[in-house]
Amino acid sequence: MTLRALDFILGGPQGGGLETSSQILTWAFARAGYGVISDREYFSNIRGRHSYVHAEVSATGLPRALRYPIHLLGAMDAETVFTHFGDLAPGSYLVYDTGEEGKVYESIPSIEPELKARLRAAFREAGLDGTLGSLVKYLSASRRVVPVGLHYASVLSEAQKEVGIAASQASRYVSAILVGAVAGLTGLGDGPVSYGLSRRFPKKELYEPNRYVAGAVASYVKSKFGAPLALEASSIGQRELLVASGNDVSAMAKIVGGLRFQSYYPITPAADESFTLEEYESLHLDGFDSEVVVLQTEDELAAINAAVGAALAGARSATATSGPGFDLMVEGLGWAGMNEVPVVVTYYQRGGPSTGQPTRGAQSDLLSSVFASHGEYPRIVIASGDHEEVFRDAIEALNYAERYQMPVIHLVDKFLANTIASIPMPDLSSIRIDRGKLVGEAAGAGGYKRFDFSSPISPRAFLGQAVMWYTGDEHDEWGHITEDPESRVKIMEKRMRKLEIADSEIPEEARASYYGPERADFLLVGWGFVKGAALAALEDLSAEGLRGAYLHVRMFSPYPSRLVSRILAGFEPDRVIDVEHNYTAQAASLLAMNTGFRIRRSVLKFTGRPMYADELARAVKSVLSGSEREVLSYGA
Repeated sequence: MTLRALDFILGGPQGGGLETSSQILTWAFARAGYGVISDREYFSNIRGRHSYVHAEVSATGLPRALRYPIHLLGAMDAETVFTHFGDLAPGSYLVYDTGEEGKVYESIPSIEPELKARLRAAFREAGLDGTLGSLVKYLSASRRVVPVGLHYASVLSEAQKEVGIAASQASRYVSAILVGAVAGLTGLGDGPVSYGLSRRFPKKELYEPNRYVAGAVASYVKSKFGAPLALEASSIGQRELLVASGNDVSAMAKIVGGLRFQSYYPITPAADESFTLEEYESLHLDGFDSEVVVLQTEDELAAINAAVGAALAGARSATATSGPGFDLMVEGLGWAGMNEVPVVVTYYQRGGPSTGQPTRGAQSDLLSSVFASHGEYPRIVIASGDHEEVFRDAIEALNYAERYQMPVIHLVDKFLANTIASIPMPDLSSIRIDRGKLVGEAAGAGGYKRFDFSSPISPRAFLGQAVMWYTGDEHDEWGHITEDPESRVKIMEKRMRKLEIADSEIPEEARASYYGPERADFLLVGWGFVKGAALAALEDLSAEGLRGAYLHVRMFSPYPSRLVSRILAGFEPDRVIDVEHNYTAQAASLLAMNTGFRIRRSVLKFTGRPMYADELARAVKSVLSGSEREVLSYGA
């Protein structure tokens, strides 16, 4: 029997090589023709605390979301088994280190007290002594979980003799043990595994020992268990796919979209985007030339101000940050709004408030983005729902900023930032760079009015092309400070009318999308990373005879009011369900403000973990049965 989709978790200590295992397997499965999506969850420390990668591999399409229970758990350490044993489906497989069978959960300092309390109650009820060995036996007897016990130290000791791994370096190859075990259980061929290893370890001195360890483990597992988790032949077809994280996709899109300056202060999870940009600051290939200045500043105040300065000088300019950093940027953002500066802020949302959950995800910064900074000024707010949208939105954000001469905030969830997925290669033939209304050399002739009242969008000159004035105080069309009431009315109307122009020019179909049958029985409304879970849950619910649809909002300023209102008019109010990763249903509040429609039912999650397709489907059924608010909590 073969599987159409495989769900698995790899877990281990932060800094222990887990990301290496994930990268190799993701590349290997993608190379074999399968669709892949994987999310990395980790604590906010450098090394030692538990982290894990949750992945789905599909033979029938490109997966949209993750789900439980899982078919396979690969554990680098005992803590992983103690943390995730409840996620295993009946008949699933557990790869673990037999050398840790005597370890007791109470003795592991990195396990949080709340989890220890839950384990204490569960072990007492099951009559277990708290050791890993007793748990493995219990899982085998009561849940038909198949233990795949490997003595990691012996595997590494053999590798030391065969390929000369230094004893002091042996622990670094535990990641290869997991790769080999997964490859053996799934029947993943030698070619794809070698490809994944070579991508991760291009140097022979690292590739060869990793290849030996993975190959030896795969051969042993195959000989003892066969390939019980083999996937059926892929029906995705032979097409070129891109395998990347949301951070990397955003960076690639900015380069393609003509970015010339990016500033940042390192902050999770935004920094990875700027690190990728730094790696490709100077890019020259196949007739494509790109030079990007990437500047790491002393703090986020400097980052936004540097990006604003670069934009005034004529560079396509952006900065990237997360919640605490955005809070510091707000004053600079208001200055950009006052002075009609085309700057992009790529905003990676994580749990808040304050430092909050530095490495966990959320959608709790929507209202903050739409209303950031005191006073009133126009800004465009875009939210991406998957990797393909990130690519398009990152480019359009740069275009919108310069076309309408205003700040653009591009929202990306932490879930999307740290999720690696296989996606179709972007169609670059449709990419257009729109720099907006520029003055050019004529600006130097004299009499240049930077904020000319004759049009909401004034011709823009760069610093050095003409004499111009910028100030944080209110100003006239020249840029001179004024408190005259008539001038105040003129400049305010000039700025705010730009949002009306954007609303009339940007197609509403590009700002909201409807997925599902024309006449559905209920409607889910969501945004951002909710998209994948919502679409996957609707497929599950459809198989049970529940015909639903999904309204995906992609732009919150200017809001697609007319399109959203038309869609909502086709549903009874109690059959519309808001789905978000926050406590207060922020997108539902904006929907009500812009359409007058109040969504009364919701499914919310604010644990810092992503929504899973299976838990969302269950929650939707509860709402359809009468519940008004479902709060999700699954995930380690």
